[in-house]
Amino acid sequence: MVRVLALIVLLVGAYLVGSIPVGLVIGRRCGFDPRATGSGNIGMTNVARSGGMGAAGLTFAGDVLKGFVPVIAARWAGFDTVVVAGAGLAAALGAMWSIFLGFRGGRGVSAGLGVWLGISPLPVLIAVAVFAAVFAATRIVSLGSISAAIALVPAAAALGVARPYLLLAIVMSALVLVRHRANIGRLIRGEEPTFLIGHPGPP
Repeated sequence: MVRVLALIVLLVGAYLVGSIPVGLVIGRRCGFDPRATGSGNIGMTNVARSGGMGAAGLTFAGDVLKGFVPVIAARWAGFDTVVVAGAGLAAALGAMWSIFLGFRGGRGVSAGLGVWLGISPLPVLIAVAVFAAVFAATRIVSLGSISAAIALVPAAAALGVARPYLLLAIVMSALVLVRHRANIGRLIRGEEPTFLIGHPGPP
C-alpha cells in the first residue's frame, strides 16, 4: 500500500513539476508575457525573441530541470524502468499540457531533453547533435526540434535501452511532432521563419 501511494505521489508530482510554466515566470520577471508576443508559446525560442538570450537561457534550464528532476527522483526511490519511464512521460505531459495554464503549454522539447538526460544521456546527445546540424544548416528551430525528435527513436533502439524507455522515446517523439503540427504546416508551405533575436515569429 505504501509503495502504491509512493507511485501515485511520484506520478502526480512529476506532472505538476512538468506543468510549471517556467517561460511565463521568466517572461513576467523580465517585463513581458510570452503568450502575448510572437508565436504565443512559452518555450525558450519565443522567450528569446522577446526577452533575449539571458531570459531564454533561464527558461531552457528550468524546462530541462522539469524533465530531469522527476526521473532522477524515481530512480533514487528505487522504482523499476516502467515507473521511471512513466515519471518521464508525466513530466513531459505537464510541460505540454500544463494544469497551471488551462492544459496548454509548450512543445515539450526542453523537458524531453531533461527526461532523457536522467534516463540515458547517449540517445539524447545524438538527438541534440541532429538538432545542432539541422539548425546550423537552416536556422529554423522547429525543423531542428522535429528532426531531433525523429532521431531519438532509432538512437535509443541502436543503443539498446530498456524496452520501457524505447516505448517512452516513441511516445515522446510522437507527442513532440503533434505539438509541432502548426510548424510542420508552415514548413511544408515554406513559411516557417528562421530564428532571429527580436523577430516576432509566426502569429
